[in-house]
Amino acid sequence: MIQRIQTVFLFLAALVFGSLLILPLAVSSKPSVQFLSDSVFEVTDHPALIGLTVLGAAIAIISIFLYKKRPVQLKLGYVIIVLAILLPLISFLLFTKASAAVDPSVQVADQAGMYMPIAAIIFATLANHFIKKDNKLVKSMDRLR
Repeated sequence: MIQRIQTVFLFLAALVFGSLLILPLAVSSKPSVQFLSDSVFEVTDHPALIGLTVLGAAIAIISIFLYKKRPVQLKLGYVIIVLAILLPLISFLLFTKASAAVDPSVQVADQAGMYMPIAAIIFATLANHFIKKDNKLVKSMDRLR
């Protein structure tokens, strides 16, 4: 059913992915090359990061409405976890590749956006836990019939 607890966790995972479009990943002390030209490194600075973020939010929302197909919902939960792991990895790789030309005196500090994928992983893991629990309950009810 749509009012199950995993719906709340999947919705929170979608909100976390959506918040990445607003929150910065890192800020620098002064403008620099490419990603830090405005002193802020955001998801919107690269199309691959935007794609991963929007895909993660979309899959979380779609997964909410697949409540009758728990195995599919569970697999989509794992996809959300993989996307949440890939997002900071790819952003780190893109940033380090571009920061080779950065002046060493530029101080870069990570921001809340860098830690949001961890929250998405936690919410997706909790959703998967409760999906498995529901699946187990349904199977036990089927055995009783």
